[in-house]
Amino acid sequence: MNNPILENLDPEVVGRPEAEDFDAAAAADVLHEALEQGGDEAVRDWFAHVQEADIAEILGELEMPSMVRALSLLGLEERAEVVGHLPVGLQADYVASLGRNEVARLLREMSADERADLFNALETEAQERLLPALAHAEREDIRRLSAYPEGTAGAVMTSEYASLPEGLTAKQAVDELRRVAPDKETIYSAFILDADRRVVGVVSLRDLIVAAPGMPVSALMETDVISARVEDSQESAAEKIARYDLIALPILNGGDRLVGILTADDAMDVAEAEATEDFHRAGGAIGNIGTSVKDAPIPRLYRMRVTWLVLLVFANLFSGAGIASFEDTIAGNFALLFFLPLLIASAGNAGAQASTLMVRALATGDVQMRDWGSMLGREFLVAVLLGLTMALAISGIGVWRGGADLAQVVAVTMVTVVVVGSLIGMSLPFVLSRFKFDPATASGPLVTSIADIAGVLIYFGFATMMLTPAAA
Repeated sequence: MNNPILENLDPEVVGRPEAEDFDAAAAADVLHEALEQGGDEAVRDWFAHVQEADIAEILGELEMPSMVRALSLLGLEERAEVVGHLPVGLQADYVASLGRNEVARLLREMSADERADLFNALETEAQERLLPALAHAEREDIRRLSAYPEGTAGAVMTSEYASLPEGLTAKQAVDELRRVAPDKETIYSAFILDADRRVVGVVSLRDLIVAAPGMPVSALMETDVISARVEDSQESAAEKIARYDLIALPILNGGDRLVGILTADDAMDVAEAEATEDFHRAGGAIGNIGTSVKDAPIPRLYRMRVTWLVLLVFANLFSGAGIASFEDTIAGNFALLFFLPLLIASAGNAGAQASTLMVRALATGDVQMRDWGSMLGREFLVAVLLGLTMALAISGIGVWRGGADLAQVVAVTMVTVVVVGSLIGMSLPFVLSRFKFDPATASGPLVTSIADIAGVLIYFGFATMMLTPAAA
């Protein structure tokens, strides 16, 4: 590369975006320096050799003024593609720096679903100011797509689907798809609609191409069409795409009319978002972060985490009350306290493991509510084996710290708390699902706190019963 600024942006310097060890922050620093040095042409040339998704990842590391300048170096179509790959919160911050007409031009180039997501992320005042600048068709499309409740299939679908009327031949269908392709999200699956826009079949572009030109589409289409409703959860719609290996899933309204599709790439985004939300809930965080952790406002992070922590503070008072009720036992044998953290941690860890396995199994459909009884028996056997192994590992330390009697108490407690913790952890997701709560809530802090309380009561209960007065 002859341009010295461009040399700093060489993949050999900043790394290749597709590589596992690519450092987007380092690339952003180099990009920022290039912009500061007036290397607009160098940056524009570099952008031409980088995928839009990778550009978005790098720009996400920049401060907003630098991001705005970098995006201005892209053509409108490519800029819309890059903005579509940014987190929605960052998209909203970016368009806030633009004029109304410029935002309208950008939205026109974005796909229908991304356009609706960005519109929903804007403040009400900004939405009202923007709508008059859009064409009537785009304005109505945004209003319709943004009206569906968050988390539903309707909220993540796109209206840019390929459809064909009944009665066409393969050649006519291919010609029609070629005509509408520039404005559609995908043409690899085309839906055959009747006069009332009800889906009567689906045909793949591949089948149309390899068929004889005069072959009727009705002879090529699949009539058993998998679909979802606008009110269905986005997670269940994404699961259908994964289960049936679909390129696009038709989304129907209450009158069974086709109103949009969920594409495979959008289903992947849904699955990632759902997995992230489950991880957050498993850690006791409530709500949607809406952006990356590093960019999330401190008040939002506080609100997400404070509720469970405060509730569990009061729940853990039961552990303190349990310890206080066994003061005489503890006073007679202080060595009991040495094993207390170990035993309650083991109960919590076993419960968290079992809960995580069940939450994932319920989420993927591997386990159903009716399987609770059989899973309970299996988990009991596994927990007993785990408890015996852990008891054997710790019993030697028990003999060393307090003699055979104490070792026996510790061993019996270990087996019991691991079994109890595991059964609690396995059962809570089923209980929460039964009452229509998210089973992911059962993981992490909730299971651990319940197992801690049970562990304290079990440990000192066994110690009171098993230790002789002389030893105690």
